[in-house]
Amino acid sequence: MQSLFTSSHQAAHHGVLAAAASGLSQFITHQGGDIDRVFGMSGIDPELLGNPTMSLSLVNYCRVMEVAAKHSGVDNFGLYYGKQFKPQSLGLIGYIGICSATLEEALRNVVHAFPYHQHDTLIKLVDKGDSWQLHYQVRHGAILQRRQDAELTLCMFLNLIRHALGSHWAPREIHFEHPRPAAWHEHCKVFDAPIWFDQPTNCMVIPKSDGLRSMPDSDPMLLTVTQDAIRQLNGQVSTQPLIDQIRVQVQLAIGQGEPDLEQIAEQVAMTPWSLQRRLRQEGVSFTGLVDKVRGEMAMSFLQQPHISVTDMALLLGYSEVSAFSRAFKRWFGTSPRQWRQSQTEKRFADTPIIL
Repeated sequence: MQSLFTSSHQAAHHGVLAAAASGLSQFITHQGGDIDRVFGMSGIDPELLGNPTMSLSLVNYCRVMEVAAKHSGVDNFGLYYGKQFKPQSLGLIGYIGICSATLEEALRNVVHAFPYHQHDTLIKLVDKGDSWQLHYQVRHGAILQRRQDAELTLCMFLNLIRHALGSHWAPREIHFEHPRPAAWHEHCKVFDAPIWFDQPTNCMVIPKSDGLRSMPDSDPMLLTVTQDAIRQLNGQVSTQPLIDQIRVQVQLAIGQGEPDLEQIAEQVAMTPWSLQRRLRQEGVSFTGLVDKVRGEMAMSFLQQPHISVTDMALLLGYSEVSAFSRAFKRWFGTSPRQWRQSQTEKRFADTPIIL
């Protein structure tokens, strides 16, 4: 257990603890990926993965899951990686759950400690009468592609609950914020529950009665030690730069239509005038920022072959595909279908011919 805890000279972390990537090298290799290529493209130092209390950049952490999925050819990479992820492998946050007295206490303790484990992330447990809703969402302005992380993390929560309730336990529902992937039936098999996509957040619905079950490895003393240790790793929870906070709120609002200046300002605890002034200092207007974020989201969606151009238009808040196509041509000088076709032809041209 000593390797789980921080030493006095360790610096406070500002991303995600490396325990969240336990066994990643071996799993990438097992799925047919090249770890040197995947880590190199993601900016991950493999030396950090050997110490569960070292800090990884959250941007790089989310990127490595997406890159691994692409270069291993396993579209459900995060789902499968999470499926085999034992709670003990999560390090401090895993033991905080395992050592709690009951499942409900485990969920509350994990939610309370999670901001120390991973920064720039929404996590909350919502009382819905006869059930709990466990919500999770990465909220970092530089992270647009986060599907693999979402599926991985909900699988981690699933395995913590199954640690108490057995391998056949199933949630009432699972929600994901990303569009439905091609092999979505695999998600139904893993969670054994109805799966909803294109939702406001990633969420697991848990019957309240299940929360009364005792955790089989409850240990009050070890719980206190791990809670103290994870707080010591942080010193204080990092504050995301304001411009990134604004970008996050714009991203969340875009799927609902046209982002509203007043609402975005309220979300980041500013007046509309102050928000506009801050954006001017960054060299951009509110309208310009919305347009820029839309373009980035469009490119992210376009690189996911299972998302149709029609669906992209809806996800980006356009009522008509033609309006989306005009905007895309303004951003990138071509139509979305032409861009996707050119990428398909490029991949075909780059494929070696074996004689």
